[in-house]
Amino acid sequence: MQYNPGWNGSSVNLLHVRAVGPGDSLHYVWSSIGAPAVLLVATQSPSSALRVNWTQLLSPSPAGAVWIDPPDSVVYSTAVVFTKLFEFSEAKPLGELFYPTYDLAEFSWDSLNHTLNHTALTAELSGVPATDPGGGFSNGSLAFRVTAYEAGGRDGRLPSLLHTADSSQLEFVLAGVAPRGNCSRFVLEVATVEEAGAARRLRSERSIDDEYTPTIFEVLSLVAESQNGSSTLGFLQWKATAYGSRSPRREDGIQCRAQGLQVANWTLPASSIVHAYFGDGLGSTCTISALNVSFGGEEGEVYQEKRYLSWSVLLGFGRPPRDSFSPLVISITAVALGTPLAMLLLGSCLVLLAQRRRYSEYEPIN
Repeated sequence: MQYNPGWNGSSVNLLHVRAVGPGDSLHYVWSSIGAPAVLLVATQSPSSALRVNWTQLLSPSPAGAVWIDPPDSVVYSTAVVFTKLFEFSEAKPLGELFYPTYDLAEFSWDSLNHTLNHTALTAELSGVPATDPGGGFSNGSLAFRVTAYEAGGRDGRLPSLLHTADSSQLEFVLAGVAPRGNCSRFVLEVATVEEAGAARRLRSERSIDDEYTPTIFEVLSLVAESQNGSSTLGFLQWKATAYGSRSPRREDGIQCRAQGLQVANWTLPASSIVHAYFGDGLGSTCTISALNVSFGGEEGEVYQEKRYLSWSVLLGFGRPPRDSFSPLVISITAVALGTPLAMLLLGSCLVLLAQRRRYSEYEPIN
């Protein structure tokens, strides 16, 4: 993990996470320059390196300021941008009432270097609006917590996402922010950038197994696929829940919904790390898709009470991890289904034996 490689200042944030394999390497570049974003690049060289022209990156025209060396080692690149935070309340009888949008490109972000932990491979990007007329952020903040992994496993905190060494986890946290309505809900806008030849698809998978995330049976994946659908290139994966506590429990769950993936007909915020890598022709050479993730529902009052919201999402390359039934669940299922079946078979045998004994007491009549 490198903080602002090649730059001594801490007025801006750029975190480079590099994972090296025997014949390839993966790059995650997190940044709050413009709207907070992450650039994901997979290369076929274990010695590929990130290069940054800081003078150009911090200028009004950052195109070309970020690249991977050697350039021909890049086999896949994508980006995820967190653009806006919406807030609305379901005011009756007027219906939904939307408040002024929080544009994340206009936030003021703390130095990420203070939270960087090279041992745990974690960092936190925290910020507040540069101007906050309503005072909603006077005692609160919005944060993105990043966790990288050296091996496969499962996160110890709910929602206990399954991860691989090729993935990183992002936790979106809203803490202490005063809602502007009695029953406010929040919506996070997430945009993705894909180069020609790839497109994003939103998938939903349901399972009867909620062993690791109680009462949650749905997993959502935003996957990048090649145009012919022959391979999966990258993904975002999350479970259909958020939590309203720093130490989440089942009863702290907040409903989480994905509101339709759409091709975006707008441009990304200027001066972002995405423009620096993909260039000025971003809108014509790449496909930009947007997805709204909403938090709240029938139990939307959880945030009103605790003023805390956390949502975890996994980002990575290749296919998203898939949960399988654990030996414990398989054993319980086998007992639950096997016991009635065994009793049925045993009962049938006893009935047949009783019938044979009953009729064997009589002599056949000629």
